[in-house]
Amino acid sequence: MVKTWLITGGCGFIGTAVIARLLERDSEVRIRVLDNLSVGQREDLSRVCTFTETMAHEVAATDGVALVVGDILDSDTALACAQGADVILHLAANTGVGPSVENPRFDMEQNVRGTFNMLEAARAMNVRTFIFASSGAPAGEVEPPIHEELAPHPVSPYGASKLAGEGYCSAYFRTFGVKTVALRFGNVYGPLSSHKSSVVAKFIRQAFAGEPCEIYGDGTQTRDFIYIYDLVDAVLRSAYSDVGGETFQIATGRENTVQEVAEIIREELESSAGIAMDVRHGKPRLGDVTRNYSDTSKAKAQLGWTPKRDLRDGIRETIRYFQSLNS
Repeated sequence: MVKTWLITGGCGFIGTAVIARLLERDSEVRIRVLDNLSVGQREDLSRVCTFTETMAHEVAATDGVALVVGDILDSDTALACAQGADVILHLAANTGVGPSVENPRFDMEQNVRGTFNMLEAARAMNVRTFIFASSGAPAGEVEPPIHEELAPHPVSPYGASKLAGEGYCSAYFRTFGVKTVALRFGNVYGPLSSHKSSVVAKFIRQAFAGEPCEIYGDGTQTRDFIYIYDLVDAVLRSAYSDVGGETFQIATGRENTVQEVAEIIREELESSAGIAMDVRHGKPRLGDVTRNYSDTSKAKAQLGWTPKRDLRDGIRETIRYFQSLNS
């Protein structure tokens, strides 16, 4: 039975959504959050739960939700936080193509060394399940839909670092028996995304602030946009399944251009909040792929998972969330 979770980066968008859903399912669950507060903050965690802040060496004795402010690059902290955990959900990372292009060394340190430290902690502390937040970026510039058997050719340093994480997950399952699952998340959006820098949250946040919304290039690049609670369902199914050593595309299997998504956001902002969204086009971004959407049939077959939320409905819910922050 899964009773104790360690969630790295748990103060962030995905982490807080997972925590909210876990507490809905079982009020007695024990959750440890390891976060350096570089993106998500204590206030973000407090929006979904009451928590106790503690030191890493004391977290194993703490019930409920416990926050350890620390870094995944500190192997001693990783070990202490993993003691007695049933599942490690490893979300902490340097996220996004842009930051990885600007500082590839920092991206490597966070995403490769950090993942290695958490896998070592899982091995040393006999943690049953390790769930790794990956991305479609390892696949690189390929003809979509992306599926798990494609030979990876990452374009960006971010894609390379996530590919390294997937490789270590495979090795730790096959050599050490840690039940690893790598989930390649699509472009995640939804409530609780106030700090997220990807297109949906960024455009909504900028529009509420009266700022122009910039599309990189002509907007014909495509992405696979997945609603946060569909993604959370995939995380929980991975934790409670017996599947190990596998990688799954977690997305919708639907291809939308960035321009199409911007238009939906513009229409919904105007109808629900009376906001006129100013869309502009800038230069294409280095490291971006042109087309990206996923074949999710493996996740359906092995995890019993399918996404449910329609894109327009999900964007409408996201706008309502941002309205609540601005009211």
